[in-house]
Order: sequence, then C-alpha cells, then structure tokens
Amino acid sequence: MDRTDDVTAAYGRRAAEYAELLGSMASVHPSDEALVRAWAATVDGPVLDAGCGPGHWSAHLAALGHDVRGIDRTPAFVDHARQAHPGVAFAVADVDALPDEPERLGGVLAWYSLIHHDPDALGRPLAEFARVLRPGGQLLVGFFAGERVEPFDHAVTTAYRWSVGHLVGELAAAGFEVVATSTRDADAQTPRPHGAVSARRRGGPSAPR
Repeated sequence: MDRTDDVTAAYGRRAAEYAELLGSMASVHPSDEALVRAWAATVDGPVLDAGCGPGHWSAHLAALGHDVRGIDRTPAFVDHARQAHPGVAFAVADVDALPDEPERLGGVLAWYSLIHHDPDALGRPLAEFARVLRPGGQLLVGFFAGERVEPFDHAVTTAYRWSVGHLVGELAAAGFEVVATSTRDADAQTPRPHGAVSARRRGGPSAPR
C-alpha cells in the first residue's frame, strides 16, 4: 500500500465522523466561504471540486449557479455526497490521474485536498489541474500555512504545512500564473493558520465552448 492508499484508507475509516463534524457549510469559516464564492465568480465554464470530501463545497457552488462536479478517492465520501446532495454529480477519482479530457474545465477547486501529498509529489496533481483546465482557467488551492514546508499530526493522518512561497513556486512550475494569495491566522474556529492561492493556467483566455 503506497502513501496515497494509506490516506484513502485513513479517511475511509473516519468518513462518517468527518462528514458529521465538517461536512456542511455551517462548519466553514465565513472568510473561506467569501473567498471561494468570489473566486468562483471569476470562473467561466465547468468547475471540478477536486478532493470534494463529503461534497458540501460542490453543493454550495451548484446552489450558486455553477456547473460543478465533485471527485474524491474515498468511496465513503462519494457515497455520502451522493445521498446528501442528489442534484450534484460525484465520482470516485484520483487528483493525480483525473478522468477529464484536456482543456475541458473552467475552474478547479482544491480546498485542502492536497494537504496529505508529500512535498515532492505535489507536482503531480498540479500538472493534472493544468492539463484539464482551459487556457486562462482558474485554480484555487486551500492549505495549512506555515513559514516552511513541514509535516504535522493531522487528526486523520499526517499532513503538511506549506509556505505561500513554496506553493507559488510549485504552481509556476506546473504552468500557472498566480493571481492572488491570502493567509488567515488561527482562531477559535480553526486552530491552525490557513492559506489560499488562486492561479490562472497560462495561455490566455480561450474561446467560449
């Protein structure tokens, strides 16, 4: 069993608990909802919620009028998402090997779905995001922020903090132009510092499809 399988198995064992505690928009920090909503308003075309977990972000974006689909490697999450949000499409799939055709999507949301990737493996999903996004397509990555790249004991399995600079460099190497970065200090609702980077796939806007 490789590292990715370990992570999938760990979430599978705690999927019901995770969905109950964190699987609704009521558990989302208000500033995160505002950030994702503003980002999504810039997206032209279908949106992929990559690593959707219980599916609440997918459903929220669909309710805002976006054409969105959620994927996750953990079958228990996908089963929950389908039952909780029957009007949204969900599938079991891997962010390291997306099933989408090249340049099909207008946006990819990767909201804390890459935090368990070893730092030297982060380029794989970012390259996949670049492949499936149209030129000019939008990516938003949410992550645990820190001064350096380092592992920590996440409640489910080992995760990583990234510095904003590290993620910006990874995105540039994968073919993205960074649009904006933000960080949020720990507070009573979220006890760890968080960060987000929005980026645009290089190549300029493509013709509408």
